[in-house]
Amino acid sequence: MEYTHKPVLLDECIKALNIRPEGTYVDGTLGRAGHSREIAKRLTTGRLICIDRDSAAIEAAQERLAPWRNRVRLVHSNFSELGTVLADVEGVDGMLFDLGVSSPQLDDPERGFSYMHDAPLDMRMDRTSPLTAREAVNSWSLEELRRVLFEFGEERYAPAIARAIVKTREFRPIETTLELVEIIKSAMPPAALREKQHPAKRSFQAIRIAVNGELDALPPMLRAAADKLRPGGRLAVITFHSLEDRIVKRTLRELAQGCTCPPNFPVCVCGKKPLVRLDKPVTPRLEEVAENPRARSARLRLAEKLDRFDL
Repeated sequence: MEYTHKPVLLDECIKALNIRPEGTYVDGTLGRAGHSREIAKRLTTGRLICIDRDSAAIEAAQERLAPWRNRVRLVHSNFSELGTVLADVEGVDGMLFDLGVSSPQLDDPERGFSYMHDAPLDMRMDRTSPLTAREAVNSWSLEELRRVLFEFGEERYAPAIARAIVKTREFRPIETTLELVEIIKSAMPPAALREKQHPAKRSFQAIRIAVNGELDALPPMLRAAADKLRPGGRLAVITFHSLEDRIVKRTLRELAQGCTCPPNFPVCVCGKKPLVRLDKPVTPRLEEVAENPRARSARLRLAEKLDRFDL
């Protein structure tokens, strides 16, 4: 399926990365290569390293990035392995991470991400991973289901939905996305079903996050990125929901924090120096949201690697 939407916050990302033609850049969430194309076309002797855990994204990028193949390296990996992927790279001038699920993943019913189409329960970003959404909803305990729905989906009806899932699977396994949607709806009061947001949205988000381990990978990825950036190098991270945005915000603030000694200490004994300087977050323009409603909740967080002489 061809990806037709303009990548979220594209102009803002390109401006923030301040691309140098001879520089080294990383797109840690390749997706359908919308951001990568714009980075690659600005390089001459530089190089771009593109990472994605979805083999379909890597395969599609072979064609989409073909005009710049001499400056692009494609890597099938999870960004949680960023340090390993960049082990042979001396330094990086800019990194971009778009944490949203790509439109082709959402729009392909067979991937099982969507609550709008009937498909086998899957939701894996990396289809070689053993854990599917089907296995999750049919094997997790009542308490684990409740915790995942509440913590990762901020679903206020998590206890009732978890009970409904467990009750249903006592008679038959839950196999498809629309089966799960109906179970979720059956556990919610009529008023909740009339809300503008689809009743299954939060639960599907929660299960997807848990199946793919999306949040656990963020702090180590951001720390590895900051370590690998050259002085003056730029880090750009696009978040789409409050859970991941809070983690990114907190981790970047930790990386930007200097001395953590108690205020009454006469001199610093911790030796901690800030690694990055933070810029103000950026949100999409109204025109972009009108053109692409999926950009509505996006937030771009930016950091710049400090030189030791700046400290």
